[in-house]
Amino acid sequence: MKKKIIAGAVLVLLMVLMPLAALGGAPASAGSLSPAESAGGEPPSSGGSEGGAASGSAEPSEPAVPTGTGAVSNDSFKILDSRSGEVVTVPDADFLPGAVAAEVPPSYAPEALKAQAVAAYTYYSHLRSQQRSNPDESLKGADFSADLSIGEKFVTDELMRSRWGENYESNLSKIKEAVAPVQGQRLVSEGEYIDATYYAISAGITESSAEIWGGQRSYLTNVASPGDVFASGYQTTAIFTPEDLKESLSAVNSGISFEGEPADWLGEAQRTAAGSVKSITVCGTEVPGGSFRSALRLRSQNFTVSFAENQFTFTVRGYGHGVGMSQVGAEYMANQGAGYREILAWYYPGAALEQA
Repeated sequence: MKKKIIAGAVLVLLMVLMPLAALGGAPASAGSLSPAESAGGEPPSSGGSEGGAASGSAEPSEPAVPTGTGAVSNDSFKILDSRSGEVVTVPDADFLPGAVAAEVPPSYAPEALKAQAVAAYTYYSHLRSQQRSNPDESLKGADFSADLSIGEKFVTDELMRSRWGENYESNLSKIKEAVAPVQGQRLVSEGEYIDATYYAISAGITESSAEIWGGQRSYLTNVASPGDVFASGYQTTAIFTPEDLKESLSAVNSGISFEGEPADWLGEAQRTAAGSVKSITVCGTEVPGGSFRSALRLRSQNFTVSFAENQFTFTVRGYGHGVGMSQVGAEYMANQGAGYREILAWYYPGAALEQA
């Protein structure tokens, strides 16, 4: 209890010190703002979950980092169902509830649901703008692809009914009531959609895009997210035998020569300001932190490792890439009384909130 009180006090202090000047103005009219493992994949790739968690899961997919610019006016999203090969058209008004349901459980606080809705709408609108201006032929005219049979990036009404059963009406009503007021709101920077990436749980501080992906974005920088440390799944452990470690790492880097004692295989790790592993030496070969994480299927790049009794033990903090909005962090802030505009301003500092 004492730890929770201290963390709450820290969050309040941080919020007081936050540059709130960006919060003026009504969100419905262009007020300024600073906005899946995984139920999600690994960016940069195609977008989404790297946005999509299964129903009731608080673990998002992780949206990839789109590169298109500019905003275009559209009233529907076109999704290529990777399972069936069909392109499904979803009106904007119907997209938000399904996109939010793919990322966070309906039990989340309304302000956290709103923050997720704005982030998702911004993210997928960016992809839509990119695809409509510079189409990828493999998408068959769609804005992005997703496996709709499992609710990746978007949960269909049919899948909601199947997952929620007798709670379908109440869950859907809760999500719709939360997202209706923010319908069409988006986050921009210098007149363009921001890369509104998000993920499940940070390690206590969010990562900067420059250190994780190499692309500098002023609104994707380090901010404190103290509520994450209380989340279920904040810290996990993964154990590997030397043989398993060798097999997994060799699959992504065949150039590694595993020689000598296993206790000496892993060398010094270079870390980001927030603590994630940027690179780690494996038998003298430098391996990027993202590749290392993927090879071992760790929940994040923020980890430490020890070797004892002929096994490697990884202690992992957080879940996801760590860049942008922490979903459990947003929920924590909402439960502390923060509104969705404050949440978005905190996790995407310097971005502006606009009405489409």
